[in-house]
This record gives sequence, structure tokens and C-alpha cells, in this order.
Amino acid sequence: MPVSRRGLLAGTAVAGAALAIPGTASAAVATPALSDKIGPNDARYQDLVQRGQNRRFIGKPQYARVIRSTEDAVAAVQEAVRSGKRIAVRGGGHCFEDFVDSSDIEVVLDMSTNNDIVWDPKYRAFSVGSGAILENLYKELFFGWGLTVPAGGCLGVGVGGHFAGGGYGPLSRKYGSVVDHLYGMEVVVVDARGRARTVVATRDNEHRDLWWAHTGGGGGNFGVVVRYLLRSSGSTGRTPAESLPKAPAALRSTVLVYDWSKTTQADFVRTMRNWFTFFEQHNTADSPYATLYAPFVITQKQAGQFLLSTQIDAAAPNSEQLMNAFNAAITAGVQAKPQTIDMGVGPFLHLTMERSIGETATPSRGKYKAAYLKKGYTDEQIVAMYNGLTDPDYNGPESSILLVPYGGKVNTVPSNATAAAQRDVVCKMVLTASWESAADDAMHLAWARKVYGDIYRETGGAPVPNATNAGSYINYPDVDLADPAYNKSGVPWHELYYLGNYPRLQQIKTKWDPRNVFHHKLSIEPL
Repeated sequence: MPVSRRGLLAGTAVAGAALAIPGTASAAVATPALSDKIGPNDARYQDLVQRGQNRRFIGKPQYARVIRSTEDAVAAVQEAVRSGKRIAVRGGGHCFEDFVDSSDIEVVLDMSTNNDIVWDPKYRAFSVGSGAILENLYKELFFGWGLTVPAGGCLGVGVGGHFAGGGYGPLSRKYGSVVDHLYGMEVVVVDARGRARTVVATRDNEHRDLWWAHTGGGGGNFGVVVRYLLRSSGSTGRTPAESLPKAPAALRSTVLVYDWSKTTQADFVRTMRNWFTFFEQHNTADSPYATLYAPFVITQKQAGQFLLSTQIDAAAPNSEQLMNAFNAAITAGVQAKPQTIDMGVGPFLHLTMERSIGETATPSRGKYKAAYLKKGYTDEQIVAMYNGLTDPDYNGPESSILLVPYGGKVNTVPSNATAAAQRDVVCKMVLTASWESAADDAMHLAWARKVYGDIYRETGGAPVPNATNAGSYINYPDVDLADPAYNKSGVPWHELYYLGNYPRLQQIKTKWDPRNVFHHKLSIEPL
């Protein structure tokens, strides 16, 4: 069976998900004056307001500003606050909800050109402009120093929101969450008097609380991040080469292709059970499978097929045998075997680019619903997945359920060490409804809500923290979790996203954004 790139990648864009005083190396470059107000009559306006990757939401701000420097950001924030205008900040444009493109947003600060990536000797860390996207970050770190970070698989995702929400990706089971390598950030904040100023917060200076809030608190809560400082926890930053994880030299990969027309409910349940069981049994940081990344991209039946795309560090001892053993474990007891495609071994960055999701100029409309799992679903929940994906009354070939391995090194960090509280998990689930026409909104939204509600029927339609569930991931925001019509559990949305860390986040919010300048539908509420 041939596998098209469209088929291989369908639904996986959600796996990446999103949103400085300049570093010493670039300090001599002259910074321009505050950029123009770009209003509806400006040729640039439509391109800026349509940068979001979810076409359900297109904002109509009074104006946008392109932020090129720290000074730009301070001036733009100060002007908006002084005039009482509602601010939103856009990095890569991958926010799943309308936190930037809401109808009440009056000013959009676009960070896309604020994207320098340099070594900053003052902080002994890599300085990354908050407008940088993951593709640029991977290339700069790898080609410059042979390094990487365990960030996401969507190349167009901006670091601005990705980092602040926790950040994860194919190497997280080996190297932890992105925030485990986040040394600091420079943030434009607004005090009680309405004065905008910059603060550099690091994990070892007097502003450590603001640093902590950005290690999983999510974007759009505390201020405007102008740059991040990357240096792994435990590293002194003595040299750049010692400050972040070494990238693998090569990756070994395979793809298992499942034919929906041959997949019975029994085979589906057995396949999912095999996948869950495998990662439950191989979820320690020292596992020989620590570099194994195997997202299950289960597209809706109308797509014709679904896929298990797997990679492992080719230098891991016995990597070929490990890969073969994994594929055998996943297919054990399954009657209709999938097609196995051996993709061989290839250079790390090349295969990372090839297997990741590039930016698209024609994004679709979407609704996303997610969860953390401490262990695999029950058979009843797997059947709910199957029923939703094979619903004969639903035509959504671009819709999917994605299962993403997680845990490993991530789970070695205490829950309160960072704002990213989920540190005892096995995987993430992301349910995506994706479509093109606004006329079909109601149908696709209803499907997504029904399937998710069916999966979490026993806990009131939400992944309520218990022995199996660990809430959800703030970088995959879902406003339904704040709506009692869909979240009938009685557990508030903020407990699902932040567990026990929410009260501390509220305290920090009150201290650093006392006027609640930065807020959205799922923002942290000040005390």
C-alpha cells in the first residue's frame, strides 16, 4: 500500500503545539524605532492578522505592531496600556483557541521578526528571540554546536508560547521537557501604576518566581517574553557545547500502516492495548527505549489508513533489534497485520525535518481536545475511540486521535519544580477535528465533543486527575474545559491544567501583572 506524505502527516500537526535586552553578540546592531501602527488600510495588515494556524479564528485588531527589539516591546506595551487597549502577543501563530484572534483584542504585537539565536556569554546561555520558530532553533543549535532541545515536531511553532507552556517533543523521554533546559527569560511586565518595564528572570536570581511561572504556566499570562535563555538544569554554561543536550548523529525509523477496511474493533482494541502496555513497561529514564518516539496517528476511517511512525537513536545499543522488538510487541495478537515500512537510518537533522510538520500557507479550521495519561485507557475507552473514529455518519478524513509517548526523563523532576506539573505520565492524547468550510463547523465541533465526552464519560467528560488521568496540557488549550456544558466533572479547568501548582501561579500573577493586562479565556486569574 503506498503511503502519501499527506497520509503520513495527517493529524500530526497537533503534536508540536502553540503561543531580552539583545544578546551580547548582537548588541552592537542598531535597533529601529518603534514600528508603525499597522491598521486595516495597510498592505501588511491582512497578512499579520491571518498568521494564525486555525482558520476558525481571524481577529480584527485596531492595529498590529511588529516587534523587533526589547525597546520596541516596552514602547508598544506602554502605549497600549496608556490608551487602555486590550493586548495580545503572537509568536508562531499556533494557538488552538482564539487567545490572540478574539474579537475583543485591539492590539496585536507580532514577534515574528524578533528571532535572533545567539550565545550570550553574560548569562552563559543561548539567547533565543521569542519570535523564533522551532525549525530555525533546531538548525542554529545543530549546525552551530551539534546541540538540540527536546522541543516539538511542528517546525512552524514559535518558541514564545511553546516554551512558556512546558514544551515537549520526540526527545523528551530522553532529555525531559523543554522547561528543564530553560535558564531564564526577558519579559516586559506592567506594574500597578501601569508602567511597562523589562525584567530578566532566571532560575537562580531574585526574580526566580517569574522564571518558574514561565516553566509551564502558559503564554499570555504575565507579560511579553522578548527572549528566552536556554541552558540545561545542572549545566554551568562554561562553554556553549556543554550547555544543552548533544543531538543524535542519526535516527533509525519505521512506519506501520494500518488499513481501516481490514481493522476490526477487536484488532483496534488489541493494538491500542499493546501500545499502552509497551510504554507503561518502558517508561524509565534509563530504559534502552528512552530515545524511542512512536506517535500513533489514528486518522478517522474516511482517510482509509492510520499510522504508527517510529524513530530511535541509531546509536543506541542494538537499535535495530530494539525497533524490531517494539514493532513485534505492537502487532502481537493482531489478526490483520499492518504494512511495515523500514525507513532505514538517516542523518538526525535531515530526518527530523523530513518527519516533522512544516508550516502551511493554507491552514484549516480545527478543534483540539487533549489529555495526559498515567496509564493506558480501559477497553471501554478504547472502544469509545474506535466508535468515534469509525462513526459512519461523520466524514472527517483529516480528523484524528493522536497518542504521543511521554514520560521517561520528564518524570524524574518533582511536580512543583516547574509550573509544568504533570511529572508522572506515560503519554498524551490529542483529539483533532480538522475541516475546511465554516458551513461545517457545527458538525465537526459536535463530533469532537462527543468523542472526547465518551472517552471520559466516567469522569464527567474531562480527564480528572486520578490513578489514570493527569489532566491536560496548557499548550493544547480547550475552552470547553471551562464550560460546565462539556466539563461536568465539577473539577475546575485550572486544576486540570496545573494540578496543585495553580495557587502559586495566581500569587505570581498578582505580583507581576496586578492590573491583569495579559489575559485570555484560560488565563491565570489574579488573587
